[in-house]
Amino acid sequence: MGLVVGKVVLANPRKPKLAPFEVEVVADSGAVHLCIPEHVQVQLGLEEISQKEVILADGTPRLVPYVGPIEVRFKNRIGFVGALVMGDETLLGAIPMEDMDLVILPKTKKLDVNPASPNIATSVVKCSRGERKTRT
Repeated sequence: MGLVVGKVVLANPRKPKLAPFEVEVVADSGAVHLCIPEHVQVQLGLEEISQKEVILADGTPRLVPYVGPIEVRFKNRIGFVGALVMGDETLLGAIPMEDMDLVILPKTKKLDVNPASPNIATSVVKCSRGERKTRT
């Protein structure tokens, strides 16, 4: 399919006086996390929460900082996630895309809101047996 790019606005909800800013992201449904370069971490004043071990494409393991929370906005959607600090571009993986109900449109190679729910993000959830209501 090639690269799918979009623009999102990132902010640090713990530091509202810091201005949010727009970044170009590579949207990759095969990736899991939001990944940001170190300069984005610095610009947002994000503190390291912990470290996570990642396995690079060549099989090499590496420890990378995990920071957050980060507020992510795209069109009429908002999400809050943690991010791995690595690489030289911002990568939007499946977790934030699912959280904000975003989809990759293969024909146009664009990131967009889910056309099945254009006005509000939807999620599929399963309630526990104790939460189910019975109909009478």
